[in-house]
Amino acid sequence: MQSVCGGCHAYDHGDVRKTVNATPRLRHLYDLYDIAIINAPSLDNDNLNAKTSFTNHAKIPNHHLVSRMSTKAHPDADLFPHATGLAQKTVEDHQAEQPLKLYAGWFCPFVGRAWTVLQEKNIPYQYIEVNPYHKPESLLKLNPRGLVPTLEYDNKPLYESTVICEFLEEAYPDHGPKLLPEDPYERARTRIWTDYCTSRLIPAFHRFLQYQPMSDTKGLEEARQEFLSHLKEFTKEMDSEGPYFSGKNIGLIDLVVAPWAVRLWVFDHYKNGLNIPEGGEDSAVWSRFNKWLKAVEERPSVRETTSETEKYYSIYQKYADDEAQSELAKATRKGRGVP
Repeated sequence: MQSVCGGCHAYDHGDVRKTVNATPRLRHLYDLYDIAIINAPSLDNDNLNAKTSFTNHAKIPNHHLVSRMSTKAHPDADLFPHATGLAQKTVEDHQAEQPLKLYAGWFCPFVGRAWTVLQEKNIPYQYIEVNPYHKPESLLKLNPRGLVPTLEYDNKPLYESTVICEFLEEAYPDHGPKLLPEDPYERARTRIWTDYCTSRLIPAFHRFLQYQPMSDTKGLEEARQEFLSHLKEFTKEMDSEGPYFSGKNIGLIDLVVAPWAVRLWVFDHYKNGLNIPEGGEDSAVWSRFNKWLKAVEERPSVRETTSETEKYYSIYQKYADDEAQSELAKATRKGRGVP
């Protein structure tokens, strides 16, 4: 079973709920088991004992447990189980039942797009953490591909991160700031540059991050310059004053790019730096970019949906080593764009 998160893809090596031996009762128990695992504060001994007690009490067959736990063998499966820092507080504040539900993975930048829009517009929602290797039946009923972000609205599913973002803007016009311009031309222009970020900027981000071998300094520099050229092109289209893309007010395009903007640290950590030029003929462009970056990084909706940096290390180490097995990582290796 393939699972996607608008670019953060994973694989499920077999969910017992899909087998002929899975009774309705067993499928229900697995939903409860998954939710217990995903929402556990940590995988310490107390939680492991609690999960053992749960499975014994529920009388889940041991061979099914082996099948469930074996998914951990996937090379990308060692994810920290929940958000941390300010993002953890945001999750805790959105556990109450709501008709609007966000199925999410705390680590996924595509989820970050929809999540920041929800926070920015102060829309009531229920946050449901989804481990892509233990997808609950409730998500699979909405989206058989197990894709996150998935939005449940009026018992109907929506997915694809930018589609969700625009839907939230249109479905909740009385909530929060307007994220798309009223003027039809400016709205179309916003969509053009939102598409540019998804089809050009983000693939270049990942080509640079995944570049190997590090000993090939020429190739690494070419990957760096490709990414910087897309950043520069994006910045040139910004309002001259800002601080946001379209001026003094934050817009949808800022939030669409924000999850990658707050991950630019990966290049200092893994790729010998982003190395934005200082001075020279493009100094005004990079000054404008830094102004935008500072505004985005400090935006409450972005901070409230971003976990502590060190919790991302195990994820991005695999990308930096070009060993990640997500569909996005594999598409990047083949020179393709966002799947």
